[in-house]
Amino acid sequence: MMSGPRIYTPEPLTENTTVALDDQAVTHLVRVLRMKEGDDLRLFNGDGSEYQAQLIIESKKSASASVTHVIRQDAPLKLEIHLGQVISKGDRMDFTIQKATELGVTDITPLTSERCDVRLKGDRMEKKLEHWQKVAISACEQSGRNTVPVIHPPKSLSDWSTDTDADRKLLLHPHNQKPLESEVSSGQSPQSIALLVGPEGGFSDIEVTQCQESGFDGLLLGPRILRTETAALTALSVLQYVWGDFR
Repeated sequence: MMSGPRIYTPEPLTENTTVALDDQAVTHLVRVLRMKEGDDLRLFNGDGSEYQAQLIIESKKSASASVTHVIRQDAPLKLEIHLGQVISKGDRMDFTIQKATELGVTDITPLTSERCDVRLKGDRMEKKLEHWQKVAISACEQSGRNTVPVIHPPKSLSDWSTDTDADRKLLLHPHNQKPLESEVSSGQSPQSIALLVGPEGGFSDIEVTQCQESGFDGLLLGPRILRTETAALTALSVLQYVWGDFR
């Protein structure tokens, strides 16, 4: 039976071992939740399993967890989805990463494009990448997911579209699209998909042509033009329903 709050740790987890908890976990468990010595908690580290553990309080600022047994394991993914998302402003990118994680995406690569207004370099890029990975981890904690998607370093649209390999490569664009029914009616179920979503201003015609030359097909989601964060989540939901673990 599962009990206690669910916490991420980067430490290796095995039965009958003790692992140190980081400062953030200690603050949340001891100071915020006011947990006591021996209270139950659940741990995961991205290896696909969730573990039952008991809290060991060592001081006001340090604690560890005694791991007892595996509670459950995630089923193998039916569909691997690599989301190439052009970086959006403000908290929109955080929102996209959070919800894409909840929807089962396996990889996310932030992209730059001709109409992308966000430029990240040096330390700023490293800090933002670390922040996005934490957003994904937090989404896993909340959603019960035991595998954490990889947030890759930012790439240019041209490099990602050329380098990425998948059974199906799909591009969200208001024009030159075909409905998903044509993909489904082919009778072939892909095991991996690369999904490309553009910025608020959309892709330029040159970028669309370059992506199509790299094997990307347009995907039609409906009669309306969706915002960048809406488009990504709508597409992920539909793809998971048709070929993934929403069936």
